[in-house]
Amino acid sequence: MTIFPVENHRNRENGSLIYPVYSRRSGGLSIGINLFPDKKVCAFNCPYCEVFPFSTTGTFTMETFKKELMYAINSVQYHSILPQDICFSGNGEPTLSPHFRKVVEVARSIQKKVTPETRLVVITCGAGLFQNEIFSYLRKVIVSYGLNVWLKLDAGTEEWYRIINRSAIAFDKLIAKIKEFVQGSPVTLQTMLCSIGGALPSEAEEAAWNELALEMAKTGNVKQFQLYGKLRPSAEDPLAEAAPESYLEKRAKSLKQKLIATGVEVPVAVYV
Repeated sequence: MTIFPVENHRNRENGSLIYPVYSRRSGGLSIGINLFPDKKVCAFNCPYCEVFPFSTTGTFTMETFKKELMYAINSVQYHSILPQDICFSGNGEPTLSPHFRKVVEVARSIQKKVTPETRLVVITCGAGLFQNEIFSYLRKVIVSYGLNVWLKLDAGTEEWYRIINRSAIAFDKLIAKIKEFVQGSPVTLQTMLCSIGGALPSEAEEAAWNELALEMAKTGNVKQFQLYGKLRPSAEDPLAEAAPESYLEKRAKSLKQKLIATGVEVPVAVYV
């Protein structure tokens, strides 16, 4: 079991349900929750993914989850570290786990009693939104628990989507579902900016992504855009490589100009 926060996520591939890490986007310590201790489960197959192929005999149990979460929180608090968030992420797409809703309820109960200043965050590719019960549940807990939903939006075109996310979910259907969700619920949109096979996103992709981002922003429900670069090793390296910091700044500037031109104000954060 992890006691101290680490710089990477490797411990979750050893079957751990809880993995404290230092997170750029969280701005400090994030206590990660892994609902897939035995193998990766995700609807996406991103070449930049930090989860390496693995297999364990680990299983998810609520008893172990509660014990590990409390242990992690108590350990970091003992060392005067305030967790910035409790984050549902792990080895895949958390909303696809049959335990997801129950785990959120339990984590919320612990968070409320032990570390109320800490945010609850779910990082999602949006695949779970196709399940009506997950769609409705996320909307409910955003309001009732203040859950922060960080929703992936890596591509503005189907061409780049097939390259960077490699999902069997049709691009147009995924975007339509994300738009439907954002129309009624506040979210943070996060975008990985890296090169794939030596090529960065094209100018056409950038323009299409900007248009899509603007459409989302006009709903008034986008809390922030997070543009982040590749930092940690991936199983398929060097297929995916980090983009220059100047490129990330260029994309942020391009988006800001697009938003300002229409009077829409949404913070744009860059993480290199």
